[in-house]
Amino acid sequence: MKTKKVNDLKYARNIGSTIEKQLNEIGVFSLKDLIKLTPVKAYKKICKSNPGKTFPVCYYLYSLQGAIMDLHWNDIPEEITKGKNRVTVKFQSHPNNTAGPVFGIRTIRP
Repeated sequence: MKTKKVNDLKYARNIGSTIEKQLNEIGVFSLKDLIKLTPVKAYKKICKSNPGKTFPVCYYLYSLQGAIMDLHWNDIPEEITKGKNRVTVKFQSHPNNTAGPVFGIRTIRP
């Protein structure tokens, strides 16, 4: 049945077995579940349910949004980010830990 495959995380773009497992652990079992929760809230829940682990925010957010839109993460339309001229990124260590140095950051302009 095609509808089942369209809604199934197993067949969604950008969702490999690791991300699928993490989504399942937070109660997301379908694309409908992900749409309802939103990529940002799903990412936050994944982080919260895995204390001590670090997850790359851009990779996850773009992958999850791309899955919802059935697009490769790199093909998300410019309209999604259009008009945003500033992004704030905060690096914060886990409790009782120290954040290490950050390397290899660059900004990309259209």
